[in-house]
Amino acid sequence: MTTTYDMIVVGAGPGGYVAAIRGAQLGLKVVIIEREHMGGICLNWGCIPTKALLRSSEVYHLMHRAAEFGLSVDNIGYDLDAVVKRSRGVAKQLSGGVAHLMKKNKIDTIMGTATITAKGKVSVKNDKGTQDVLGKNIILATGARARELPGLEADGDQVWTYKTALTPPRMPKKLLVIGSGAIGIEFASFYNTLGADTTVVEVMDRILPVEDVEIATFAKKSFVKQGMKIMEKAMVKKLDRQKGKVIAHIEQDGKVETQEFDTVISAVGIVGNVEGLGLETMKIKEDRSHVVTDEYCRTNVDGIFAIGDLAAPPWLAHKASHEGVMVAELIAGQKPHAVKPESIAGCTYCNPQIASVGYTEAVAKEKGFDIKVGRFPFVGNGKAIALGEAQGMVKTVFDAKTGELLGAHMVGAEVTELIQGYVIGRQLETTEEDLMQTVFPHPTLSEMMHESVLDAYDKVIHI
Repeated sequence: MTTTYDMIVVGAGPGGYVAAIRGAQLGLKVVIIEREHMGGICLNWGCIPTKALLRSSEVYHLMHRAAEFGLSVDNIGYDLDAVVKRSRGVAKQLSGGVAHLMKKNKIDTIMGTATITAKGKVSVKNDKGTQDVLGKNIILATGARARELPGLEADGDQVWTYKTALTPPRMPKKLLVIGSGAIGIEFASFYNTLGADTTVVEVMDRILPVEDVEIATFAKKSFVKQGMKIMEKAMVKKLDRQKGKVIAHIEQDGKVETQEFDTVISAVGIVGNVEGLGLETMKIKEDRSHVVTDEYCRTNVDGIFAIGDLAAPPWLAHKASHEGVMVAELIAGQKPHAVKPESIAGCTYCNPQIASVGYTEAVAKEKGFDIKVGRFPFVGNGKAIALGEAQGMVKTVFDAKTGELLGAHMVGAEVTELIQGYVIGRQLETTEEDLMQTVFPHPTLSEMMHESVLDAYDKVIHI
């Protein structure tokens, strides 16, 4: 007898596996189909292993600062293979955890490549053959992969994508990173800290183009101080691959110059994994490799949803997970709130860290808000000084008329942990008065969040 599932989930990344678990919790009969790795790109080749690498480089950086803390360390060094081995071990542990969660929640798992062949029908192909899976609802959560530009394609030797950068065949000596979004800057920070002569090329007029300009400018100064070379409003036109070196033709200010590198990391965005899903057969709308959905992740075909990196930006794991929960609840007959992209935090785990939520100062002005802006520097915070992390800033943007927190932007130590305070504030629709009346513990970095709010209204205490 053929089983008809309430929910077929295609893709076991942070969107898909979370959707499957929530569906099972709500009493739905769920099957999840995964082509390659339980946990998807995030656990295996993205969020988690990169953070493990960056933690190693952070500790290495701190070892060089030991004398500042009254400590002594001799013969500072690293073993790149061991650093990578730890990173892969962390990823393996979490991937295995996802498989356990599927069993715990009685979710059927099928490994293979899925294609929608008809309404409520998915064909799964693997080395055992092909089987049809029937379901009332289908959630597409196949994620995305690195975009490759013509002439700049990765070869796994001299030109890398994030996958090779996570398991490098060697330590780069002279590194070119193309693209300064989160992925590019994180790898640039990791390899630069370990000693690579690192150059970042960004086609936009500034690095970290989605961040507030003040925060991006602060970060750039810090990167340059660490020895990175930053080229903005520049484009890599061509790569000449020769034995032991790559000649990059870089255009800037209308002139093309050549520079020699031994390694190139391409981080120029992503493309959705839409191939082979049967979108054309079902006439599911897509736009530039991403499936078009409404605010509840519904496609134009009834009963078919798309979540995570396959759908609309921001392309972040935590957005995918929340969308997975929302869609599962929708299928189960509940009435969840739609996910609001502007209320989702973005985090970049370079050194210094960068985190933000909501509108930048420029976007708030473009939208016609009369705004109040507050700032507070790390150097004014006792905990930051005690940690030896006095470089950074917290910035808040408010609607002057209503007191609504429009946006928050940070750069400095541990800001990827701090940002959630403002995320909760936005979700609860707190005003500047609510935040001012909140008592923040001392001594903590979080006090800077309070002071930044106070500064927006000319009430700041410690500067």
